[in-house]
Amino acid sequence: MKKTIITAILLGAILAGCSQQQARQPLNRSSGTFMKESIERNKKLVANEESQIDSIIKSNPQIKYIASDKGYWYHYDIENTTDTITPKRGDVAYFDYEIKDIKGNIIYSETELRPQVYYVDKQNIMMGLRDGIKLMNEGEKVTFLFPSHMGFGYHGDNKKIGTNEPLICTVMLNDIKTEQEVKQN
Repeated sequence: MKKTIITAILLGAILAGCSQQQARQPLNRSSGTFMKESIERNKKLVANEESQIDSIIKSNPQIKYIASDKGYWYHYDIENTTDTITPKRGDVAYFDYEIKDIKGNIIYSETELRPQVYYVDKQNIMMGLRDGIKLMNEGEKVTFLFPSHMGFGYHGDNKKIGTNEPLICTVMLNDIKTEQEVKQN
């Protein structure tokens, strides 16, 4: 008798466990308002930063700023028109740079950041610099105006650069070598 009860219970458990489960409905449905609010907040942030950058550009009409495809602006302090070689993936760029806030106050001086050795597209550096360095020829000095999303973004650098801070970076590209040349030395 005990065996038939145990067998019946086991058989019932097996059959119940093998039945097809029904998909559960979510307890609360998201309306997407958080994402919509986040998008609106970011649009306002970008518009404000672009307005600040635009005022810098307009206040210096003698300087010819170039708008990049990536959403930042730059101008040449020293331009090398005889060289056509720019850093590309597999190269090592040697450069010095300085970072200022949008009002022109120095955040990091060139001596604090010197020297920089960057394995192009193989190291993690500020997004704007990653792209901007690839536009430069050896010996050029370029000033970049980066909105915060091309700089250190919503996080800052955990030291001197705050959240969502647009930056002015002046970069001097001193040398470009291939990785093989660097490994041989």
